[in-house]
Amino acid sequence: MKYKNQSNQLAQTDDRLGILLVNLGTPDEPTTDAVRRYLAEFLSDPRVVAIPRILWMLILHGIVLRIRPKRSAEAYRSVWTTEGSPLLAISQKQHAAIDSALQEQLNGRVKVTLAMRYGNPSINAGLEELRLANVQRLLVVPLYPQYSATTTASIFDAVTHELQGWRWLPELRFINRYHDDPAYIQALAESIRDHRQANGVSDKLLFSFHGIPKDYFEQGDPYPNECRQTAQDTIEQLGLGETSWAISFQSRFGKQEWVKPYTDETLKDWGKHGIDSVQVVCPAFAADCLETLEEIAVENRDYFLEAGGKNYQYIPALNDRETHIRMLTQLIIRHCQGWPEAAGLVSE
Repeated sequence: MKYKNQSNQLAQTDDRLGILLVNLGTPDEPTTDAVRRYLAEFLSDPRVVAIPRILWMLILHGIVLRIRPKRSAEAYRSVWTTEGSPLLAISQKQHAAIDSALQEQLNGRVKVTLAMRYGNPSINAGLEELRLANVQRLLVVPLYPQYSATTTASIFDAVTHELQGWRWLPELRFINRYHDDPAYIQALAESIRDHRQANGVSDKLLFSFHGIPKDYFEQGDPYPNECRQTAQDTIEQLGLGETSWAISFQSRFGKQEWVKPYTDETLKDWGKHGIDSVQVVCPAFAADCLETLEEIAVENRDYFLEAGGKNYQYIPALNDRETHIRMLTQLIIRHCQGWPEAAGLVSE
């Protein structure tokens, strides 16, 4: 038993292992004001936009946040569901499934919390929930298979910034990546195989990853290489020929050059040059969101069809598929080895 001073009252609680699941985030609602608040937080992160702060703040607040929120709110409304934001709703299902599996395997000695890097539920709120549960060992799980400073490292910044205000720090571990984890590759390949069995095989399979500026890569961000590794490993698992697939990068923002090839330009080129059918999968996203459901499933579909393509299909993210949940659960257990709660457990 451990004793913890909370609100001037001495409380007796069992210490526990804490798991903080973190995804990117979402506006609270698909309105211009809510999207503006979300974008202000997201685009103010120096990990995301590495432009000198004073110059970027003038551009962000003087131009971007005056124009982009209205357009983005319309896009969010097109994918919003009765459950709310697709990203949040799917993340909550993932959280519930992982929590259930871990409670069973760790005999209830674990507290699993969901947080978003931007928006709600916040990282600060998630960490406070874990602190009140007397978590003494903490594993942070960014739901990004491939590492990037713009995503994974930003979560590390936010977590450690909050922990600077804690008097009693937990032991801390952090999952950086799982882009080539065999179970992840197997789950990804299985989802593609299942989609093709149900819908037929297309002329081309496109792996579309969220992009980053080219200079971030040149400065040492390994993200594009890890994306290519994920795609190559998946293709080998599927047994597909080199001419039947390609890799591209989406969601570029601003005028600077981003890592190429670009998804929209690739699809336009394929449509113009006689590629009739395309299936697109987005392995960088653990849960479907605006970038997959609107940008890929709708906007880029239109680019391909308008250029001459005939059949376009988006293959959903792994979301809360059973193989995905099992893979994430085993990944967590593996990273908890050596801690008392995981004693005697062997990850698959």
